Amino acid sequence: MKVPLLDLKGQYSNIREEVRRVIDEVCDSQYFILGPKVETFEKNTAGYCGARHAVGVSSGTDALLIALMALDIKPGDAVITTPYSFFATVGSIVRAGATPVFADIDPVTFNIDPVKVREIIRNPPQRFKKLKIKAMIPVHLYGQAADMDPLMDIAKEYGLKVIEDAAQAIGSEYPSKKGTVRAGAIGDMGCFSFFPSKNLGGFGDGGLVTTNNQSLAEKLVKLRNHGSHPKYYHSLIGGNFRLDALQAAVLNVKLKYLESWHESRRTNAGRYDAALKGSHISTPKAVYAGRGIRNYHIYNQYVVRVKDRDDLINRMRAADIGCEIYYPVPLHLQECFKHFGYREGDFPESEKAARETLALSIYPELTSEMQEYVVKTLKGC
Repeated sequence: MKVPLLDLKGQYSNIREEVRRVIDEVCDSQYFILGPKVETFEKNTAGYCGARHAVGVSSGTDALLIALMALDIKPGDAVITTPYSFFATVGSIVRAGATPVFADIDPVTFNIDPVKVREIIRNPPQRFKKLKIKAMIPVHLYGQAADMDPLMDIAKEYGLKVIEDAAQAIGSEYPSKKGTVRAGAIGDMGCFSFFPSKNLGGFGDGGLVTTNNQSLAEKLVKLRNHGSHPKYYHSLIGGNFRLDALQAAVLNVKLKYLESWHESRRTNAGRYDAALKGSHISTPKAVYAGRGIRNYHIYNQYVVRVKDRDDLINRMRAADIGCEIYYPVPLHLQECFKHFGYREGDFPESEKAARETLALSIYPELTSEMQEYVVKTLKGC
């Protein structure tokens, strides 16, 4: 049996006619960049995420960059974030001219640890003491929200802006002390990716920034179009960060199915949890389950911990089962960031996660028979 890590063909076959129809509408209109389809998607997604505003952009990476630009992050500034994430989180900080200041992760959720954030603010490395810490980018990794209440308390105490990296977490919910909130509607801005492999994935690159702040929303709209408004009048230096109408049209169709896809992923995660209980495989913990929220986890990835990962990967691949390492090298140890002076051992939990974690297939169309085959192979039966 073959079990791919991800199979988008099954998803497409179920919605093919709807998708082809809206693509034809865009082609017939010949309105390919921004426009009515993008505006509709922005409105729908803002409502889904519980935010007042949503601004469609060209990718999840550009969402992070434009959010930093909207906050006027610049050289001499520092941004606190996690060393255990996709490259774009830190790459965007550096592209904005700022310095990433890392705080280690919680070993259970893989999300940034608020205790470590407070420690790094109170006692930053000597080489960073002259920098002004202006913002924080917590990442809602793998589909589970970071512990935002203490992070927002820290941000308020120290006057920091908060950009949520919600690229893997659209629709995920957090049981805040103020009530249930969704990723992207908690901090000053939330950044989303619609890379095809995401729970809500387009037919290419696409992204979105959410915010509850009207002034920030207006600035984001300018920045995504070269800082221009009206046309040819530039009050800011922005970039070409516009969302294509074709992507918005496809995403509008998929958004209607997103909740059912989340539910299917949770069902698949539950099967894995039960089948792997008591084994040498450590399954992910949904820390907000049982807290009265539906989307306590959306399982953009189902990530386990194993001690003998290399041997296990070889066994999985020999059995024609897809798997992936997210992420084999923590960001503080990436070669392109070595000038920041970080060393191995600086963030032990992130480094341990990089050594031990492995992502398994979790997509909605995954069958119980396929999961049984994956589990059998994992256990070495």
